Amino acid sequence: MKNTKKNILGLIKSFWVVLFVFTTNSFAKPTAVEPIVFKTDIAEDATPAVLNKILNLNKEQENQIKFEKGIYHFYSDKALEKFCYISNHDDVMVRTAFPIFDFKNITIDGQGSTFIFHGKMVPFLINSSKNVTVKNVSVDWEIPFHSETKIVAVDEKNKTFDMTISDKYPYEIRNGELIFIKEFYEHNLGQTILYDPIREAIMFDTESYTNLTTIRKNNVSRNLDKIKYKYEVDDRGKLFKDYGKENNLIVKELKPGLVRVFNHKKKLPPVGMILTAKGDQSVNRLAPAFRVTNTDGFNGTNVNIHHAGGMGIIAENSSDLILDNFNITPSHGRMVSATADATHFVGCRGKIVLRNSTFQNQLDDAMNVHGTYQKIVDVLGGNKIGVRMGHSQQQGFQIGKEEDLIGLVRLSDSFFPYHKLTIKEVQFINGRYQIITFNEELPKEIKTGDLIENLDAYPDLLVENCTISNNRARGLLISNPLKTIVRNNFFSTEMEAILIPVESGHWYESGNGANILIENNTFQDCTHSGQNRGVIRFVTDDDNENIAFKNISIINNTFNQFDNLILEVANTDGLIFSKNTISNSGTFKILHPENPAITVKTSKNITFKKNKYKGKAKQILVKDNLLPKLKFK
Repeated sequence: MKNTKKNILGLIKSFWVVLFVFTTNSFAKPTAVEPIVFKTDIAEDATPAVLNKILNLNKEQENQIKFEKGIYHFYSDKALEKFCYISNHDDVMVRTAFPIFDFKNITIDGQGSTFIFHGKMVPFLINSSKNVTVKNVSVDWEIPFHSETKIVAVDEKNKTFDMTISDKYPYEIRNGELIFIKEFYEHNLGQTILYDPIREAIMFDTESYTNLTTIRKNNVSRNLDKIKYKYEVDDRGKLFKDYGKENNLIVKELKPGLVRVFNHKKKLPPVGMILTAKGDQSVNRLAPAFRVTNTDGFNGTNVNIHHAGGMGIIAENSSDLILDNFNITPSHGRMVSATADATHFVGCRGKIVLRNSTFQNQLDDAMNVHGTYQKIVDVLGGNKIGVRMGHSQQQGFQIGKEEDLIGLVRLSDSFFPYHKLTIKEVQFINGRYQIITFNEELPKEIKTGDLIENLDAYPDLLVENCTISNNRARGLLISNPLKTIVRNNFFSTEMEAILIPVESGHWYESGNGANILIENNTFQDCTHSGQNRGVIRFVTDDDNENIAFKNISIINNTFNQFDNLILEVANTDGLIFSKNTISNSGTFKILHPENPAITVKTSKNITFKKNKYKGKAKQILVKDNLLPKLKFK
């Protein structure tokens, strides 16, 4: 009896031990997977080895991919091919060596390596993933997507100028048109701008000289008006961009590597300047370095992007994107880094952080954050509408996901929604047209021509300790109504350092800037392209007095500016400009001596206090009649 009882107690004890072990193992973290380490023996063309490994990984487990430090070349010939609609880019068939699709946790660590790409590739194509990290790597292209020439002679009498073209930029001349040849790509002069090789920055007052006047109205154009389109067309798109136009510039080769340019209508470019060209606007954005879509959690740390045929990073419908020591700078003595924005975020939410980073010499903004407006073209009754993508480079963008809150906007009445609905379903019909079904019935006042925006698709934004300089266009372009902090940064930009817009009619970029803090920044000689704009500017592209921007604080900044205009305020309710210092740098001549330092119109609740003005404007503040008692202090 005792033995029987003892055996039963032993069995019970064993059962609990087994159960404890089983339960403990069930809740324990899975065993860490051994990192995949690529050696430099694949460096001649790393594409096949890297692609093969990524395509065969278990996407549900944590993955680490490391590279022995070295220089790795990636060719497009054996890369994965995929058609992509890419916001603010061309919609193209792209190739990639890093297809990060549907991964749960993955880290790619270059360990100080340089990845050099060849041809039309998107190096990192990231979609529908979670917790993606790319770190300790430099990205470059063997042959860049832009081209650079040097101005060596100017003939004012005959209105010609001569350029030298180095062997780094192969070219042809076809029927008098200069064509630059790349790996699986070519471009004409198209969009051009001058760089100062001494400053390694955009040339002062370049707007007086460029863009080169490459096109003119053609002489023969018959019966195009007989073609009737039932629906709206976009004359900026690829199909329509050349209608009514022909090549204006004539280029002749004087000897190999030396060409003469005829028929330029602006000022002739100064000798010694570097002319950079990237081709026609509608076809010159096709290879961003990083493309992130529908992804929650992306970290780019210790990343250097020296070139891209488009943006450094374009992120769409994603959340929690942290860029730390994420730098866009040129290499190999080039004037240009990325040929478009350094960073661009469309319909992103959660947190966006740009910290400790340098954005230099790119051919567009350092950062652009916005949602999208889409036009209602069909009211289908009940709870359905048909919407059209407004810009040709917005095609294919899905405005939101299930349960996202959508605002209906009629800009003639207000920049803010007149009604709100939640998404039940988005049906993709084609790149331009989608049908949206809502959980609620449509309001009676809805009509075609109204716009929609996703009120949930905006981020909590921080830009901190960054250097933004030597680039074309703006520093930060912010259309974010949630919360934005811009602090401890340095700006020296061709156009505005910070632009807060509503762009409803060209790019269809939604988002009314609000809850913005701009503090402890240095603004050095911005807007040096020659355009007549403020260093910080609030503007809408709709000519009305409706309020668009709210709760803005500009505090404790230093403006050391060669020209007069510092701040343009419009359509704003609630702005504090305090403890800022404004001085004249004397770096360049004043281009617009008639300007005041600050303009304010169609605004209310504006405050100036404890500022120091040491500039040269004859008048510090110009305002409209809405704020008769407003003074600069």
